[in-house]
Amino acid sequence: MSNIDLLLSTASKELRSIIKKIKQQESINETDALYLFTQTPIASLGILATFVKNQLHGNKVFFNRNFHIEPTNVCVFSCKFCSYSKSYKHRDEGWEMSLEQMLHIVKKYDHQAVTEVHIVGGVHPKMDIHFFAELLRSIKTHRPSLHIKAFTAVELDYMFRKAKMSVAEGLLFLKDAGLNSIPGGGAEIFNASIRSQICADKVNAEGWLHIHQTAHENGIPSNATMLYGHIENYEHRIEHMQVLRNLQEKTKGFNTFIPLKFRKENNEMNHVGEVILIEDMKMYAVARIFLNNIPHLKAYWPMLGRQNAQLTLNFGANDLDGTIDDSTKIYSMAGSEEQTPSISTDDLVRLIQESHYVAVERDTLYNEIKVYPRSNETASYMSK
Repeated sequence: MSNIDLLLSTASKELRSIIKKIKQQESINETDALYLFTQTPIASLGILATFVKNQLHGNKVFFNRNFHIEPTNVCVFSCKFCSYSKSYKHRDEGWEMSLEQMLHIVKKYDHQAVTEVHIVGGVHPKMDIHFFAELLRSIKTHRPSLHIKAFTAVELDYMFRKAKMSVAEGLLFLKDAGLNSIPGGGAEIFNASIRSQICADKVNAEGWLHIHQTAHENGIPSNATMLYGHIENYEHRIEHMQVLRNLQEKTKGFNTFIPLKFRKENNEMNHVGEVILIEDMKMYAVARIFLNNIPHLKAYWPMLGRQNAQLTLNFGANDLDGTIDDSTKIYSMAGSEEQTPSISTDDLVRLIQESHYVAVERDTLYNEIKVYPRSNETASYMSK
């Protein structure tokens, strides 16, 4: 008897109903999701999330070779959870990169098999859409094959408004300059009441969703995120995921969902504290089960720590992001375990194989580049 059938035979009436939906590949509803969050043992959540993951991806877990560019941490907005940004009047305490400096970072990887550059940062009033379009063109001229995933909806909203462009006009302008996809940052929590308390002055939920829907409609795929573990509750998380699931039903444009854990150091919300590890695993498991139309669930290891990210592979995650090469400061400045977020390809493969999965190097759009054969120990385990 399989793990899920054994669970079905011993589950409560409510959980049996949910399990039957999962086995039939039906979407669970918001009441079901709340039951999973509040009434379901963590081991059972792991079984259910792993079943869904394996239905979608078999025994594969993905990663890519990437690096980040963070043009600036100077920002016109004042999100209370942010440990990263500096206001414009205190910009001497932050950093501002020139186009030449950013292109120099790209050139550092000329002889490495990276496939993606991830570009996000603060919203600087003097770094406008034309500045960033020139950056994109320079990168594509230097290395045409490099996939550029760049600019959160928060950055894009500010760029477009300042340039007096519509969302569609702005996205197509950047796409023509070399933009290939956009990350999922800035979503935080869609609930208006929570958003007003933690990030009141930046683009609202409707604006974030409009940017991503317009991107999808114009051939620009994206990711989606949620910031969890602060002042929100389970209902807010479920509401957020429901909105994402609805948009995905329309556009099919989201590649990946990434739960992002709130980290408390060096920000205005440090009194809130952080959720414990079991809550992290619960978040990943329910996300995998609920968001059954978003193909991938990513555990961002610089935020969780590599060992905790490895644990998420038993709770629905099927992607560990990439090598990164110590090129991001966003989570290290907020107190994450990974103060120098860099990991080798060999170590990423090892983390995946230790969890008895097959490591698959991918590009940004999940085209497979290389499958790493399982070790004899892993192959023996999977055959049982």
